[in-house]
Amino acid sequence: MTSARVEYIAPWWTYWLHNFPHINLRFQPVEDTFNPEDEDYQQSLMFLLCVAAAGLGVNLLFLVIYLSCLCCCRKEDSEETKRPKTCCVTWTAVIAGLICCAAVGIGFYGNSETNDGVYQMTYSLYNANHTLQGADTLVSTTLGNMQVSLKQHLARLDEIFAMHSDYIQTLRFMQQMADNIIRQLSDLPVWGQSKINLADMADQIAYFEYYRWLTYLVLLIIDVIICLVACLGLAKQSRWLLTTMMTFGVLALILSWASLGADMATAVGTSDFCVAPDKFIMNQTHSDISSDVVHYYLYCSQTMSNPFQQALTTFQRSLTTMQIQVQGLLQFAVPMFPTAENDLLKIQQLLNTSEAGLHQLTALLDCRGLHKDYLDALIGVCYDGVEGLLYLSLYSLLAATAYCTMLCAIPRAWRHFSSRDNNYDDIDEEDPFNPQARRIAAHNPARGQMHSFCSYSSSMGSQSSLQPPAQTVSNAPVSEYMNQSILFGGNPRYENVPLIGRGSPPPSYSPSMRAAYLSVTGDQQRHYGNDFQA
Repeated sequence: MTSARVEYIAPWWTYWLHNFPHINLRFQPVEDTFNPEDEDYQQSLMFLLCVAAAGLGVNLLFLVIYLSCLCCCRKEDSEETKRPKTCCVTWTAVIAGLICCAAVGIGFYGNSETNDGVYQMTYSLYNANHTLQGADTLVSTTLGNMQVSLKQHLARLDEIFAMHSDYIQTLRFMQQMADNIIRQLSDLPVWGQSKINLADMADQIAYFEYYRWLTYLVLLIIDVIICLVACLGLAKQSRWLLTTMMTFGVLALILSWASLGADMATAVGTSDFCVAPDKFIMNQTHSDISSDVVHYYLYCSQTMSNPFQQALTTFQRSLTTMQIQVQGLLQFAVPMFPTAENDLLKIQQLLNTSEAGLHQLTALLDCRGLHKDYLDALIGVCYDGVEGLLYLSLYSLLAATAYCTMLCAIPRAWRHFSSRDNNYDDIDEEDPFNPQARRIAAHNPARGQMHSFCSYSSSMGSQSSLQPPAQTVSNAPVSEYMNQSILFGGNPRYENVPLIGRGSPPPSYSPSMRAAYLSVTGDQQRHYGNDFQA
C-alpha cells in the first residue's frame, strides 16, 4: 500500500453544498472554510435559517391571501345545478395525500441514513479513543515499572553487591538504560496535552443524534396521522375533524420549514468540513500535537517516516541491553550471592513484560489503525450523513407543499358541504328519498311522529267527510288484485286507505268481474267477501 489516502474522495453533493453562497447577517460574503468558532461563519449558517424563515413567511402570506379571496370573493353557484363541482377539491386532496406519503417515505429513509452515518462516525471515534487509551496505558505501565519496581530491585541488589565493584558497575549501567527508557517514554504520548477528548466528543454527538432521530421520528408519525385524519374528515364530511386538522396543519407547516432550515444549515456546514477535513484538523491540533504526528496519521503514507520510530528503537535497544546484563548477573553473581537471585528474576520478568508491551505499543502507534478509523468517520458523516440530510431537506420541502395544498383544499371542501346542505333545503321533507329529511327526522323524532300523525288524521278526516258511494267491483281479475294487495301490504300508507283516499278513480262494475267472483271457492269468498261486494 503506497498510500491509503486514495480511499477517501469527497462526494459530489458535498462540493455542491460547499458552493452555496456564504453570507453573514450583514449581507457580506464570508469565506467558505469550515470554522465553527468564527462569528462570521456562524452567521453564514444562520443566514440559511433566515432564508427558510422567509420562505415560511411567504407561504403563510399566500395562504392568508388565498383564504381571504375564498371567503370574500366566492361566487354563488348557478340555479341550474343543485350540487357544485367537486372534481377540483377531490383531485387536490388526492395530490396532497400522495405528496404527503412520498414525503413521509423520503423522511424515514433520510432519517435512517443520517443516523447510520452518525453512528459510524461515533463508532470510529470510540475505536480511535480506545487505541489512544491503550497506548497511554502501556506507556504509563512501563514508566511505573521502570520508575518504581526496577528502582527498588536495583537498590536491594546494590546492597547485596556492595563489596563487589564490578557488579555495582553493572547495576549502574542498568540504571542508565532504565533512565533512557523513562526519558523516551515521557515524551511518547504526544497527544496527552491535547484538549480534544474523542470519547467525550463521541458521547455528545451520540446524545444529540439520539434526540434528533427521535424528534424526526415523532414528526414523521405526526405527519402520517395528520394526513390520515384529514382524509377521514373529507370522507366522513366532518367539519370538526377538518377544523382540527387545519390547526395542526399550520403547526406542521411551520415545523416543516424550520426543519428545512436546520437541515440545510447542518448539511452546508458539514459539507464545508468534508471538502477539506485535513485543514480543519491541522488547525485544531497545531498547538497541542506535533504537525509531523498529525500528518502521519492523516495521510499514512509509506514515504513518510514514523515520528515514534526513534523512541521505540531506543526503548528496544535499552531493554535488550538490560536483559543481557541480567543474564550475566544470573550466571556469574548468583553462585557468589545466592540472595540476589530473587531480585534478578524479578527484574528479568519485568523486562519481559516491558518487551511485550513494547510490541503492543508499536502496533497501536502504527498509522494504519487510526487512519482507518479516520477514514471510516469521514465516510460515515460525509457520505451517509450528508446524503441523509439532503433527503430530510427534500422531505421538509415536500411536507410543506403537502400541507399548503391541504390547507387550500379543506376550505373548498367546507364550501362544498355548505352548498350541499343548502341544496337539500328546498326539497320536500315528506319525500322519503330526501336524505336531509331523514336526518331531520332522526334528530327530531317527535316532529316526525307529529307530522305522520297529522297526515294520517287528515287522510282519515277526508275519508269520513267524503262518504263515498258503494264500491263496485273493478274490471281486474281476482289474481291481479291479490298481487296488488301483496305488493302494498307492507306499506301502512296504502294498505287500509280506500281508493278514494288515495286519489284513485272509483271502481266500476263489470260482469266479468262478477263472474270471476262467483267462480271463487266458498272459503275464498268469505275471505275476500268484504272487498268484492256486489
